[in-house]
Amino acid sequence: MSSKPIEIQSDSSVIRQLDESAINRIAAGEVVERPASAVKELIENSIDAGANRISVVIANGGKTLLRVTDDGHGIATNDMPLAVARHATSKVDGADLVNIRTFGFRGEALASLAAVSRFKLTSRAAGFDATEINVTGGKFEGQRPAALSMGTIVEIRDLFFATPARLKFLRTERAESQAIFAVVKRLAMAEPSISFSVTQVINNGDRRESFRVEQEQGDLSEAMQSRLASIIGDEFVDNALLIDAECEVYHLIGYAALPTYSRGASISQYFFVNGRPIRDKMLTGVLRACYSDFIVRGRHPVAVIFIDCNPAFVDVNVHPSKSEVRFRDPNAVKGLLASALKKALESGGRRASKTVADGVLGAMQFEMPNQSNQNTYQTTSRGRSVSLPSIGFASMADNLSAEMVNDALSESETLNHPLGTARGQVHENYIIAQTATGLVIVDQHAAHERLVYEKLKKQVAESSAAAQALLIPEIVEFEQEDRALLLSVADELAKLGLVIEPFGGNAIAVRETPAILGEIDAKSMMHDILDELLDDGGTSKIQERIDDILSRVACHGSVRSGRRMRGEEMNALLREMERTPHSGQCNHGRPTYVELKLTDIERLFGRK
Repeated sequence: MSSKPIEIQSDSSVIRQLDESAINRIAAGEVVERPASAVKELIENSIDAGANRISVVIANGGKTLLRVTDDGHGIATNDMPLAVARHATSKVDGADLVNIRTFGFRGEALASLAAVSRFKLTSRAAGFDATEINVTGGKFEGQRPAALSMGTIVEIRDLFFATPARLKFLRTERAESQAIFAVVKRLAMAEPSISFSVTQVINNGDRRESFRVEQEQGDLSEAMQSRLASIIGDEFVDNALLIDAECEVYHLIGYAALPTYSRGASISQYFFVNGRPIRDKMLTGVLRACYSDFIVRGRHPVAVIFIDCNPAFVDVNVHPSKSEVRFRDPNAVKGLLASALKKALESGGRRASKTVADGVLGAMQFEMPNQSNQNTYQTTSRGRSVSLPSIGFASMADNLSAEMVNDALSESETLNHPLGTARGQVHENYIIAQTATGLVIVDQHAAHERLVYEKLKKQVAESSAAAQALLIPEIVEFEQEDRALLLSVADELAKLGLVIEPFGGNAIAVRETPAILGEIDAKSMMHDILDELLDDGGTSKIQERIDDILSRVACHGSVRSGRRMRGEEMNALLREMERTPHSGQCNHGRPTYVELKLTDIERLFGRK
């Protein structure tokens, strides 16, 4: 079979040079994806110009109007036409594209915006008169004097009118507006010394200010904290842990919330590199891994992390939107963030989110007491008893170690302990403790679950968990695939003190169990471990599997709801919680206790 070579007509060129207008529209498609992208580029220009105040006005989600006004140093009259030319910028000279210290550096934003909209630029620099230029769909329409005291105004009308196909891909007015708010908030977090505002123009011409933050005062730490409180909320700051760490190249500072202050989505995770908002899978992965031990699946931590470094150690020219970066030493950044988060979470100790107590206060219901029950020391609710120490307690299973109980008994009963002194147990699940400043309500199962989990982790880290041999091995039947999966992690389970081996057919023999758990239901625990492995999907690292299994094992060996505890046992649990890191939340990210201050209690009864 023969093939004829392709013949190219000499009078017809296949390769052609695109005209300037087409080039600009293509560039705009890369740089300006939606109205929020335009706002981001314009605000970054304002920050680079040294602005102290930046205001944004939008209409119809930014589709019909975008106006960004700043009080920066402005643009000189003779530079105005160059400002909307492609690859024209005052920020770099092209000699060094590594040491970039400004947000903008490619000189594309204004030219791209002018190519796809009805564009007006008004500016005044010191020593010059104010000037205005207009560009429609990339066509320059002249320059003329204007009225402006100082700074720059960029007004964009009918964004993407020159590229109608792009308009079809924009979302609703509400969605586009929300995207603009998100962009402004992110940039405002990184620049607490600048005031920001966003105003929406309603269909009837009325204006509604939707967002405003003023310049923050004080040092950087105070200003950052105040700005984050204004944008994310006071609750975040109240429940956040300070992060501050550095190595030879990178300095990391920010805030990470307590595990009990989590969200149903990852939208409240903010990362900045040299003040630039970024998205980075490596950083979010580190954040997720550090919290995986404390937050239940489906919940996400809240954090605001700023990374500062010499610009030469990070490449910001990775993506047209400049929302991604590439670190010269990613392992150093990863290790620094992981160690900083670990240290912060450990410093949080037994703290639980203050919003938990606020939620309790908000859920309080007030009812007049039943006169017939006023002199009764034991009542029932939903079939469960309410017990007081003066009545006495039934003995519970030996799940609290004798060492814990003896430690508690050796100390004089005092209210000066952080978690106070136990005064009672209600519904056979909640310990009521009195502190010097209020009271604490402890979920006995959730609290002991965390204590057992931390002990197991420590034992495994130091060597292997101590095991106790069963007098008669427990034989458990499984499906063939499930049996194979469990046997594949037998070595890892042995480190936890759980020794299993094949026992003919589809059975597994459980010969040893973790000594720390005492007497347990081995069959039930094996099925729970299998569920954990199946949920994992077989893609997690072995250590993550071990931690997941440890959590299940700890849950099985914890004090169960419905078990009555003696006063010394309850106090032993409280003292152990005070000594154990991360005891403020159980293995599933739920709080283990709620603290109510005396002032809160008095307010409930109208005393304050």
